[in-house]
Amino acid sequence: RLGLERADTAEKALSVIVDLLEKYGQGGNCMESNMAFTYHNSFLIADRKEAWVLETSGKYWAAEKVEGGVRNISNQLSITTKIDREHPELKEYAKSNGWWDGEKEFDFAATYSYVNTARMTTSGGRYFEGYKLLNKHKGSITSEIMMEILRDKESGINMEGGFMTTGSMVSVLPQQPNLPCIHFFTGTPDPAR
Repeated sequence: RLGLERADTAEKALSVIVDLLEKYGQGGNCMESNMAFTYHNSFLIADRKEAWVLETSGKYWAAEKVEGGVRNISNQLSITTKIDREHPELKEYAKSNGWWDGEKEFDFAATYSYVNTARMTTSGGRYFEGYKLLNKHKGSITSEIMMEILRDKESGINMEGGFMTTGSMVSVLPQQPNLPCIHFFTGTPDPAR
């Protein structure tokens, strides 16, 4: 939200988020119950002209500029070797902890994944199911198709049970500046409604 408030481009919003991450860190419980459950955050950041994926692990982060096609995130690190921006100490910190030898190509997801405090057992499935659904409609994704994907319970994208999806957002960002951007938000806790 602060990225949206303080920046007028996707890349500037990315800078706002990583500056705040550097200054304040991240944390806090992901649930309202007494069970301690935390994880590190990922973001899809887009404007009319470009899009970025930002993934974090503690104060460390990596960002990938989306060059085309489809891209999704889901409770796991997915940025591997295509890193367009990164925390200045990302690789050195991994090396000093023995997670990366400094020789082989640096892979953010492989190096930092196990550092996270919790991982949902279905995150890999959700990630790959989301990717499959997006690819199925690649080149013809409309707001209606995106809403259908976000409502999908069979894939695990719209989660039920102990960990529930609590909201979804679909944005239409025309490249022509004279056309308005349109944003759809769920009005109930269950995106299927």
